[in-house]
Amino acid sequence: MNGSDVAVKNVCKAFGDFSVLNNINLAIKKGEFFSLLGPSGCGKTTLLRIIAGFETPDEGAVFLDGDDVLPLPPNQRQVNTVFQNYALFPHLSVFENVAFPLRIRKTEKYEIEERVTEYLKLVQLEAHTKKKPSQLSGGQKQRVAIARALINEPRVLLLDEPLSALDAKLRQHMLIELDQIHDKIGITFIYITHDQQEALSVSDRIAVMNQGDVLQVGTPQEIYETPATNFVANFIGETNLFDGVVASVQKIENPELIYLAELDIPELGHIKVTTDDRLRAGQKVSFTVRPEKIDISTEKKVTKREDINFFQGTVEEPVYSGFQSKFYVKLKKTEDALPAATLRVIKQHAFYYDEGPDIIWKDTVYLSWRANDGYIVEVKE
Repeated sequence: MNGSDVAVKNVCKAFGDFSVLNNINLAIKKGEFFSLLGPSGCGKTTLLRIIAGFETPDEGAVFLDGDDVLPLPPNQRQVNTVFQNYALFPHLSVFENVAFPLRIRKTEKYEIEERVTEYLKLVQLEAHTKKKPSQLSGGQKQRVAIARALINEPRVLLLDEPLSALDAKLRQHMLIELDQIHDKIGITFIYITHDQQEALSVSDRIAVMNQGDVLQVGTPQEIYETPATNFVANFIGETNLFDGVVASVQKIENPELIYLAELDIPELGHIKVTTDDRLRAGQKVSFTVRPEKIDISTEKKVTKREDINFFQGTVEEPVYSGFQSKFYVKLKKTEDALPAATLRVIKQHAFYYDEGPDIIWKDTVYLSWRANDGYIVEVKE
């Protein structure tokens, strides 16, 4: 079974006066696990339905391996969809639910037996063939739906928030299984989700969408570490995001870190950040630093390095989560930073603490991060 390249070119769609998709262009590679990520109402499900053939765009085209599939009905596109609500037949057994597409095509009985058995084994349901959907768990129902979608041997599998009805632990388990199934069969997966962790966990690449636009396409690492817009920075994980003005820029020798900029941020004061953008003094920018990039300690650290940002603050709220703690730290007011910011800081628990946490509420703490751990998200003229 092989996947197909999928190309979406200049696709626009509106419902009445409401524009759902605004000139969408995507190139999805053969065999890729590609996620469309965004909040509810951003247009991702509409785009999926256009690829599947359930909706027609107002403008644009959809290509599979270079062939325009818009004139084709859904059953001729070699594309299958796994829906959020499973869409199983309640009166049919697991075996018959999976066999249904083959029976529609009048496949020989021996071949149906062979292939259904193969795909139920793929999704680890060979022991549940005679059960009805009502006798299955949510995760088992989803695996039946996946087997039924795959048995037609599509070149592209579309998954419309397939795990959203499951509880958190089962969702994580199913996500791993889904990734393993993708690795085994090698076809193109296009996965719809509003959950950033799901998308980051399994995707080869992600397209982040909002209000009908694709804001950024990249690998999970690119999306997380180098967000293209303030929305992407805020939507993917947690971050500390500020507006500021470039105070100065100096070129540094390291070829990977071309410039060291000093930013004037009202809530922070002066901070240093490395960038490959050609900045000039006076430019407005937005700056982000992820909570896990910030070092937190009750002891003041001394270093001769000039590319470290240092702050002092007070823990306003510690949030213990077992494997980590999140701290909301109110920075000490300075002449350059009024009003002072509250920074989110995450500390991983790498060691055993038998006497409780080493940082608690109202502690005075010292924060620091390197210039290359921050990131300039947007440069504003």
